[in-house]
Amino acid sequence: MNDRQLRYVTDGLGGKTNGVPREDGFDITVASEIMAVFCLADSIPDLKKRLSNIIVGYTFDDKPVTAGDLNAVGAMTALLKDAMKPNLVQTLEGTPAFVHGGPFANIAHGCNSVMATRLAMKMGDYTVTEAGFGADLGAEKFLDIKCRMAGLTPDAVVIVATVRALKMHGGLPKTELATEDLGALEKGIPNLLRHVSNIKNVYKLPCVVAVNRFPTDTDAEIDFIIRKCRELGVNTVLSTVWAEGGKGGEALAKEVVRLCEEEKGDFTFSYELDRPIEEKIECVVKKVYGGDGVIFTPNAKKQIAQLTELGFDKIPVCIAKTQYSFSDDPSKLGAPEGFKVTVRNVKVSAGAGFLVVLTGDIMTMPGLPKVPAAEKIDVDENGRITGLF
Repeated sequence: MNDRQLRYVTDGLGGKTNGVPREDGFDITVASEIMAVFCLADSIPDLKKRLSNIIVGYTFDDKPVTAGDLNAVGAMTALLKDAMKPNLVQTLEGTPAFVHGGPFANIAHGCNSVMATRLAMKMGDYTVTEAGFGADLGAEKFLDIKCRMAGLTPDAVVIVATVRALKMHGGLPKTELATEDLGALEKGIPNLLRHVSNIKNVYKLPCVVAVNRFPTDTDAEIDFIIRKCRELGVNTVLSTVWAEGGKGGEALAKEVVRLCEEEKGDFTFSYELDRPIEEKIECVVKKVYGGDGVIFTPNAKKQIAQLTELGFDKIPVCIAKTQYSFSDDPSKLGAPEGFKVTVRNVKVSAGAGFLVVLTGDIMTMPGLPKVPAAEKIDVDENGRITGLF
C-alpha cells in the first residue's frame, strides 16, 4: 500500500516496555530487500543464507546486526517457502509463462526470479525474460546484477520502442501524444539510439528494436521510425502483438531466433566488481547513462567509507533513478549530455548482495495518485468484486 505518511515514521513510543524510540521508514514492497532476496535466491538453502545476511541495524560501535543474529531466519523462510515456487500461467493463446517476483527497475533491480528463469530455460528451446522500464534501468540491472549472480549469458536483446514514448522524448506533452508529429519523433530517436548503442557497444550483445504498434500510431509515424532506424544501421522489426497477439509477433520471433543462432555476442559487464564503489557508480553513469560524472553528497561519501570498511565494496550497485530520463532529472528528455548524477544515499542490501544507490529525488515509497484506485473498488451483495482492473 502506498502512503506518504510511511516514508518517515517514529516508532518505539510508549515507554521502555514498547521499545526504544527511533526514526524509521518504509519502502514500497517491490523495493524491499526481501523482494530482491526472493528473486535472486536459487534454492531454499540459498534463500536462508541471504535472509540471514540481511542487516537490520547496527550496534553502538557500528557493527552490523543481522537477521541471523536475531534467530529470525527460520520463521522468515517458513513464510516464503511456498512463494519460492514459480507460478505457471498461460497467455490468451495458451503460451506457457512464469510470472514470479516483481521488483521495479527504477527503485529496485527490476527482474523476475532466478528460479523462474532457470526453470523456463529447462522447459523450452528459447526463454524470453523482461526487465522493467528503459534499458538504462531494467537491462542494466538484469545484465550487471542478475546475470552476474546467476551465471546467465544472454544470446540476444530485444529493445521495445513505441511511437508515444519517442514523441514524449522529443518534447511532446503527454496530452498530445495521440497526435501525429514526425518532428517530435525525429527529436526523440536519439533516446532509442543510445539504448541500442549501450546493448551493442557496452554489453556487446546482438539486438533488435521491436517497434510496438498501438491504435493511435499512424502509418507515417511507423514508417518514419523504421526507415530512420535502418538508415542508422539499427536492426528493426514491426510488432503488432497488441492488436494481433502471437501472429503480430512472428516476424520479431524469427529475428530473435536468427540472432540467437547466427550472431554470437561477447557479453561484457559495464563494470568489474573489484572496482571501488564510487568507480562502479561512475561506470554506469558514464557508459550507460551518457553522463559526465557523479556528485556524491557528504552523507553519501560517509556511507561509502563505512560500507567499504565493512567489506561491502566488492558487490554490484543497484542505482535507484527516475525512469523518465537517462539522467537523474526527469525533465532531461531524449539523450541528454553534459550532466552529472547526484548520489545522496548509499545503503547495503547484504541479503540481496548489492548496494542500493539513491540518486536525485527518487523515492522508494511513492504516494497515491490524485484519484486512488481504491475509490473504484466495491463488492456487491453476492460477494462479487468490481473495479480491480
